Amino acid sequence: MQKGKIIILNGVSSSGKTTLSKALQERSSDNYFLLPIDIINEISPPKNSRSYDVRFTGDPNPVISAFYGCAKAFSDNGLNVIVDTIFLKDAPWSLDNFFKLFLDCNYSVLFVHVTCPLEELRRREKERADRRIGHGESMLPELNPQDTYDITVDTCNNTNEECADKIIELSENMNQHTSFKTLWLQHNK
Repeated sequence: MQKGKIIILNGVSSSGKTTLSKALQERSSDNYFLLPIDIINEISPPKNSRSYDVRFTGDPNPVISAFYGCAKAFSDNGLNVIVDTIFLKDAPWSLDNFFKLFLDCNYSVLFVHVTCPLEELRRREKERADRRIGHGESMLPELNPQDTYDITVDTCNNTNEECADKIIELSENMNQHTSFKTLWLQHNK
């Protein structure tokens, strides 16, 4: 069975990943399932989750492994998936923990950095009632990777439709993108 495509949207909180994910689903001629990191709070037992941030109060490692394992399972079953996540250094939702689930690098992955200017990030946090002001900014130095992506999209200076169209264009030829393989090989040295 041919593996499904994986589009990873990586960016700090309030950078525009979720809205962009939905635009990708709507605009792509391929069918994509959406796997947003925020789902963990929605499906967690109420006593174990906190509001706006992925902070499962129990041991987060098995929860995050299950989340990333879902992305792999979709692909292994021939289904396309968009993973809306935040890879942070030295956190349970790190890139290293993601790669621990992938025994090889033979997956069709498009690695997308979702960004916006700092002032826009601050504006979005103020506008949203469910975000702590400064949360996204505090993640910027911890975002991992900092520079190895197939594409970077700016959700402030481009519309979600424009960003989605750029990603869709690249997703039509997944085999020529090397970020996933490069990062996977670095992880498995």
